[in-house]
Amino acid sequence: MTTFTRRQVLRSAGVAAVAGTMATSTPAGAFSASQSGVFGYGVASGDPMPDSVLLWTRVTPTPESLPGSGAGPDVSVRWEVSADSAFTKVAARGTASTGPGRDHTVKVIAGRLAPGTSYWYRFIFGQEISPAGRTRTAPAAGAPVDRLKFGVVSCANWQAGYFSSYRHLAARGDLDAVLHLGDYLYEYGPGEYQARDVLVRPHEPAHEMTQLAHYRRRHAQYKTDTDLQALHAAAPFIVTWDDHESANDAWKSGAENHTEGAEGAWSARFAAARQAYAEWMPVRYEPGGQIYRRLDFGSLASLSMLDLRSYRDQQAANGTDAAVTDPARTITGAAQMDWLLGNLKSTGPQWKLVGNPVMIAPVRVPSTLSTAELAGVQKLMGGTSISGVPYNVDQWDGYEADRNRVVRHLRDNALKDTVFLTGDIHSGWACDIPADPASYPATGDSVATELVCTSVTSDNLDDILNVPPRTGSVAVENAIKAANPHVKYLDFDSHGYSVLDVTAAGVRMDWYVLAERTSASSGSTLSTSFNVQAGTGKVTPAQGGLQ
Repeated sequence: MTTFTRRQVLRSAGVAAVAGTMATSTPAGAFSASQSGVFGYGVASGDPMPDSVLLWTRVTPTPESLPGSGAGPDVSVRWEVSADSAFTKVAARGTASTGPGRDHTVKVIAGRLAPGTSYWYRFIFGQEISPAGRTRTAPAAGAPVDRLKFGVVSCANWQAGYFSSYRHLAARGDLDAVLHLGDYLYEYGPGEYQARDVLVRPHEPAHEMTQLAHYRRRHAQYKTDTDLQALHAAAPFIVTWDDHESANDAWKSGAENHTEGAEGAWSARFAAARQAYAEWMPVRYEPGGQIYRRLDFGSLASLSMLDLRSYRDQQAANGTDAAVTDPARTITGAAQMDWLLGNLKSTGPQWKLVGNPVMIAPVRVPSTLSTAELAGVQKLMGGTSISGVPYNVDQWDGYEADRNRVVRHLRDNALKDTVFLTGDIHSGWACDIPADPASYPATGDSVATELVCTSVTSDNLDDILNVPPRTGSVAVENAIKAANPHVKYLDFDSHGYSVLDVTAAGVRMDWYVLAERTSASSGSTLSTSFNVQAGTGKVTPAQGGLQ
């Protein structure tokens, strides 16, 4: 996500001094107490298919086998999948090899499973048995499905708070999967990007991650969070990356938060980020492959997970740059665009869900906002503007030709029931996607919808303005909605998570907000709910939802 430039994230000398103290007091390779034990990073599953699911863990076979160390022996780890939690009905088992070459992580495909079925799984190393996780396969191809429920999350910054959102989702017990739409972790060092300039808990290693060992250690640190471990063990994840898994505002040949001379070649840094991601995430991706992929859930829904960092051209300089409308520029790359358009037009599942790391709905910020409000929105949305008015060239807004290709494809083929599920922007949105924003809503022509989850912990507008939630941001939200009539809901303040409920009649998203992200025991409450009724291509407040 476009948040702050490298210069903006560097804080005052006082904060830098605190960061320096942390850097000298935190031993290399040190992690929280939950790292102790052979299976101290938990277990996870991902990418459920009708007959298989991916299983993940990380084993620490010897004390020196620390993440990112490159030390330790090659070992074999056993795994089991069972139809019951006591593991008396084992449905699949096998052995996997790992070692320092893949940072002692284990990824296996457990196959020959029954569709639409819940399973328990575990790993075994010597006499040590991992915690048991629960997963679920997808329904059979074309099978009737009454309902699907997904947790939806994005933008979880360790330094900005605790992952209570994950704890609340794990406790539900009714999720078919969790969609993580990007920024699963952040690259910054202590003191560079946190909670209203308050460092809640410092990143490890105690500097920006730029090399393979750094990325491995940061992934390891996040995996020590007990709430994240609980959610991984409760349901399969379906993930894609955004920018902070590598560096802020990444594109195919660079990033805003990367200095070629001081930090080496971008190609090497991006390769290191992707390798660590492949090792540490429960995803059917290995370096050299592609992370964009489609998963189907019976007759009810398909899910196309996008990669909007690996193939995109560099962001435009600003909103008036001719590059914004240049038809030769792309956010998806040609092959992924063809794949996406094919998925949207394909017969089969009713709902075409799209896991979309950055917003696709057009957003124009009115110039009527105060100077302070414009500055705050610009920090949240990005560092470019048109005559002082923020414009986010990191979103699809900066790649209008690609967005137009998608919109025309939906309109010209009269395609229905497409819903973009989006993260990145640290705020909650419910939007129509108009065929022609200039004539909307007079034409009433909306070709799809977009539902945007807020951040798990990362700063949003009230944090930037340093005002209490639901005070200074409300006027800004109202002004943006007035300037963008296709935006039906906007919350610039809340941290939390969403739950997506999919039925043949409609898709509903519930937004839950945390009481306090900096509290490890934070509660959560339902904030609002919006519905997309089948065949309409429009969002409306859901019955019982709060506004």
